[in-house]
Amino acid sequence: MLSRDELREHLIRTRIAGDVATSRENNLDHYRSVANRDPYFLFGLTSLQNWSYRDVLAQMAKSVGVVADPGHRDGQDTIDPDRTIDALDLMADRIASALTKPSPRILFATGHPTGLLAVHLPLAAAVVARGATLLTPAEDWTYWGAGFGRKRKIRYLGDVAMLDDRGGFVHTHDSAPMEAMLAELGDDRPDLVVADHGWGRRGRRGGHPDRRIRRQQRPRALPRRGRGQDRCGGSSR
Repeated sequence: MLSRDELREHLIRTRIAGDVATSRENNLDHYRSVANRDPYFLFGLTSLQNWSYRDVLAQMAKSVGVVADPGHRDGQDTIDPDRTIDALDLMADRIASALTKPSPRILFATGHPTGLLAVHLPLAAAVVARGATLLTPAEDWTYWGAGFGRKRKIRYLGDVAMLDDRGGFVHTHDSAPMEAMLAELGDDRPDLVVADHGWGRRGRRGGHPDRRIRRQQRPRALPRRGRGQDRCGGSSR
């Protein structure tokens, strides 16, 4: 297992944190889209009615470590490596807590098959090895989403839910698939939801304890933290 210093060095060297590859311009464009209530960038979030562009930037600086100065409009942006490690520790604690329950039931989903699926798959296998059951509700559920002219459906790979478009897994911000999954589960709630993008936001709004993975240019997970609420969200089963 890596030490904290070794992990910090890895995050900086690979540009996962520190001076990251995502440009400042790209980040600020996304923050403006959130402030303008663009549904694509809200990920199912409904609690941003009074958030301005500067509110979003300030919260991202506090939570993730992007440059706080609104006058810094182009060039390099940052993610704080120590805050990243703290968030990883928090995620580990939340998963470990779920695994202390008898026969824990966990739900995995990702809106980012490229990149994050490689994180979810080994994590899903690890919790199964420790006695968890992975839930796969609403498999093959289909719907007409915004921005495309054909149906898409929920499909699972390694018990991780994703959105399928004609046989290929696709990137999505939509929360509708997770709504369908939670509706099928009804009152039989999972002990933990491990998800990102719209899947994670709707998992929390559905009252399920969740652990989301976020990126610096997409502040969907931040408003509850900014309001002084539990940063992991949800309630215990």
